[in-house]
Amino acid sequence: MESCANPSRSRKPGRNRAWFAVSAVAALAFLTAGCGGDAPEAAPAAVSQEDLTALPEANTFGSVPEAAKDSGAQPTGKVIHPKEELVVYSAVGGKAIAKLPTVQMGSPTWVPVIAEQGSWAEILLPTRPNAAAGWVHVDGGKVENAQNDYVINVARDAFSLELLQSGKKLGKWTIGTGKPEYPTPLGRAYLLASIEETVNKYSPIVLPLSFHSDSHETFGGGPGTVGIHTWPDESFVGKANSDGCIRVPKDALEALVKVPLGTIVNIT
Repeated sequence: MESCANPSRSRKPGRNRAWFAVSAVAALAFLTAGCGGDAPEAAPAAVSQEDLTALPEANTFGSVPEAAKDSGAQPTGKVIHPKEELVVYSAVGGKAIAKLPTVQMGSPTWVPVIAEQGSWAEILLPTRPNAAAGWVHVDGGKVENAQNDYVINVARDAFSLELLQSGKKLGKWTIGTGKPEYPTPLGRAYLLASIEETVNKYSPIVLPLSFHSDSHETFGGGPGTVGIHTWPDESFVGKANSDGCIRVPKDALEALVKVPLGTIVNIT
């Protein structure tokens, strides 16, 4: 059985307000009535070190049942890398539900931003359940930002994968997908890591996604992470014959390994 989740070695608001001579009580009433400009931004709930330790880690081995589902909001094109462990919240100013580590499967954590609100960013999570999302507070230099203009589109039933950059098609390939009993999950995932494989011989590099199999709890001792990889022969082309992973030709993998982590993978 192929395993994509058992890594061996990885590669790496401004505001303008006129102030008048009014009493403090009148000013408070004015603001409370909603006539005094923008409402103050929600601050993140304080999380003690003890509580942080107890939070589940947002990685491919974890589960965050309290996470919201991907809203389907148009991605911003921004990806972020946490410079330190980040608390993940259920909503802006909401409850702490997880912690996002700086590294995922040996690769630096890069996650796509699908919405922004002030100094808050909604991100997709790499945990179970699939399509989990949460909010992180990105103020204070806690994250590194980058613009990612790549997207990968997978048409499962048509056995097709295309790579685009800024809307321009860079390549399109015929692929293999999961068997009917182990289907490749549908939805919006992203590239989670890049692993140089030294255990299995079917692919020199495996690109784990943020999604997991809905049929397998585990692959080869790993957590059932779905990935993109090659295969020793071409028997997979145009067929549903994997355990859920996406099998691609060698030239497709050569192109995909150059794509930044955090790149959106739309599986339809």
